[in-house]
Amino acid sequence: MISRIAQRLDPITFEVIKYNLDSIADQAAITLFRSAYSAIVRDSLDYSTAVFDGRARMLAQGLTTPMHIGSFPDAMKTLMTKYEGAIHPGDVFIANDPYTAGGMHLPDVYIIKPVFFEGERIAFATTLTHLADVGGITPGSNPVHSTEIYQEGLRLPVLKLYERGQPDETLIEILETNTRLPVKLMGDIRAQIAGCRTAELALMRLFGRYGAAELELYFDELVDYSERVMRAELSALPDGEYEFTDYIDGLGEDPEPIVFQVKVTIDGDEMHVDWTGSSDQVKAGINAPYPFTKAATYLVARLLVRQDVPNSEGYFRPLTTFAPEGSILNPVEPAGCATRGITGMRAVDTLLGALAAAVPDRIPACMGGDNYWPTFGGVHEGKPFVHVESVMGPWGGRPIRDGISGGPHPGGNQPNQPVEMVEAKHPLQITEYAIRQDATGAGRWRGGNGMVREYRLLADEAVLTLRTSRRTALPYGLQGGRPGTPAYNVLDPGPTQRILPTLPMEAVPLRRGEVLRIELAGAGGWGDPLEREPWRVLEDFLDEKISLEHAREQYGVVIGAQSREVDEEATRALRERLSGAGEDRPS
Repeated sequence: MISRIAQRLDPITFEVIKYNLDSIADQAAITLFRSAYSAIVRDSLDYSTAVFDGRARMLAQGLTTPMHIGSFPDAMKTLMTKYEGAIHPGDVFIANDPYTAGGMHLPDVYIIKPVFFEGERIAFATTLTHLADVGGITPGSNPVHSTEIYQEGLRLPVLKLYERGQPDETLIEILETNTRLPVKLMGDIRAQIAGCRTAELALMRLFGRYGAAELELYFDELVDYSERVMRAELSALPDGEYEFTDYIDGLGEDPEPIVFQVKVTIDGDEMHVDWTGSSDQVKAGINAPYPFTKAATYLVARLLVRQDVPNSEGYFRPLTTFAPEGSILNPVEPAGCATRGITGMRAVDTLLGALAAAVPDRIPACMGGDNYWPTFGGVHEGKPFVHVESVMGPWGGRPIRDGISGGPHPGGNQPNQPVEMVEAKHPLQITEYAIRQDATGAGRWRGGNGMVREYRLLADEAVLTLRTSRRTALPYGLQGGRPGTPAYNVLDPGPTQRILPTLPMEAVPLRRGEVLRIELAGAGGWGDPLEREPWRVLEDFLDEKISLEHAREQYGVVIGAQSREVDEEATRALRERLSGAGEDRPS
């Protein structure tokens, strides 16, 4: 139903304002990107920008990291509760703490700038950036092995970094003193401020064109419109309860699976997500603060819809999330959460698995894990160095096409860092970066291949922390597709190699010349592999994505080793035999 406000507004002006707000968020993102000092921001794009109105309602988000979107409103509510009545022109706020400031983990730092026009607060320009190091027990501030948040770095409640245009030099000195990389940290924070300033100037131009009173009406309608579109999309889905269970491998050398149990209820124009039955919080840094868990619901809803839903918080209204307090998805202080990314992205995988029963023609098979997160740190030539990287894996097979290799998990939307940039900035040599042959889940539409990335240390010594996944809890297949293949972390590949856990509960010491090889999981397949056209299997073989053995065992396709062509008669006979093999078919 069209609101009375909407009936009074010009639809063309509405579209102009809507896209203007999107553009402002993207302009802030581009400014931040161009100004950033550290590779995790500049090359991995691990940051976000958003625009809020004067009442702290989110109106738009930049096209960067999707899983940040659900956390912005929580941080803004905290700011408004603490500072309403004491927000002035020239103020800049900073925060990161999950338990006092609506944060997600300590490296993700909010910078928030109120925007004033003709003496009135009209908006907030906001940025959220993963900083390369905020202190703590390991370089990069991403310890899986932290047992409480106090070990993970500098905690910041919502504070004023600038008061009426004047920097808080005491706070800046504290920030610089509590990081291994003070130049990069302050450089990235100043890049965030620059992004906010870009958005501020653009917002002031927008208000100068339309006026505050007029824009307030359009902002109200934008938020309501997002809600209406989301409700319409949910109404088109089949009502019901849909359940699914997925896992994280577990912690350390003797892992016990960590359970993700979800029930999704679609009732008319609303969707409720219930995580009852999921594992309790753990004494490790992988617990996901509640704002991040809610963000998983918002993201999956966006992935489901077919209409263009504006990135305003109005579309959150029909979506509710429950996670038991004290669980892996809603921890209580002082639970560690430094590497909560694996948990939030596993929540996305689990939600998609549940919704595959509701809309099987829209949901792909499971991705090859979340973004893998190796961090190297130490001292080289008298200076501290930290290399933080998110290595992205493959997509699962989709209802109408294969999964892609080397694509980002939808929760991250981040690229892999260029080899040349890593080697130029850090004492590391990347000796291999390639697609893994046969690392793919078979299906009518196969999963993307896992990647391999291999690092050699060039410094005298360093410490390594790892956040990886999907060795035993394989990426699931859908609609008859087979699971993906396992991931591995190998230290010094060869006769004396050591296989590291996916989530080591200690920092791993490294010496000059030692090699870390990360093998990402292959993604799940979609549909019966025996229904895959033989020419597609041949194409994958010729592209060296699969071997002759894989083609035969997984797809029942016989390819001549010499002719490099499909033997149609042998393939037909093998597929007939496999199709009648039932439980004896390869898995």
